[in-house]
Amino acid sequence: MRLNTVAARQESSILATNKLLRNTYLLLSMTLLFSALTAGIAMTLNLPHPGMIITMIGYFGLLFLTTKFSNSGLGLVFVFALTGFMGLTLGPILNMYIAAYSNGHELIMTALGGTGLIFLGLSGYALTTRKNFSFIGGFLMVGILVAFLAGIGAAVFSIPALSLAVSAMFILLMSGMILYQTSEIIHGGETNYILATISLYVSIYNLFLSLLQLLAAFSGED
Repeated sequence: MRLNTVAARQESSILATNKLLRNTYLLLSMTLLFSALTAGIAMTLNLPHPGMIITMIGYFGLLFLTTKFSNSGLGLVFVFALTGFMGLTLGPILNMYIAAYSNGHELIMTALGGTGLIFLGLSGYALTTRKNFSFIGGFLMVGILVAFLAGIGAAVFSIPALSLAVSAMFILLMSGMILYQTSEIIHGGETNYILATISLYVSIYNLFLSLLQLLAAFSGED
């Protein structure tokens, strides 16, 4: 009887994890497509970038609302509001690369392909090996804070070398975040698919921009 109860609990846990993974990847796919749509609209209309302050206020404000309502239907509304807003801020950045480099379109597609390969590779590794990467959570949080502050310093003081170093750091950190978040879903550390989606979306977004910056620095043609 006890063995049957344990087996039933394990089966229930596996089913819950599979459902969480399915919902997370479905919502992630939808938000990425919606973000691409809003980025395309911003590019077509040639909208100006709102600037760092408005971007940060919009991002953290919508992130707060998404987190607060993550257990209700409003959470889905704010997920799309957040990812749509990020797409709108991405469009002007992509237009800048297209205008600044004769191979701008190729740089963007290469960065997009590289981001996809890294995400699929790391997610696949975490899912197939089922290793627990929760131990890197603290390191990632500290690393992201340091990289974020360094990025602000590079922008304020116009230090290209530091900016490239920050991009390289973000590629490593966002790759670690993909491993960490996927592991959290598998091992029960994250049970909310909305929060899991946002974490993976932000990792993919930053990974793409960091790859694009490095590719432009080393392969861009003025």
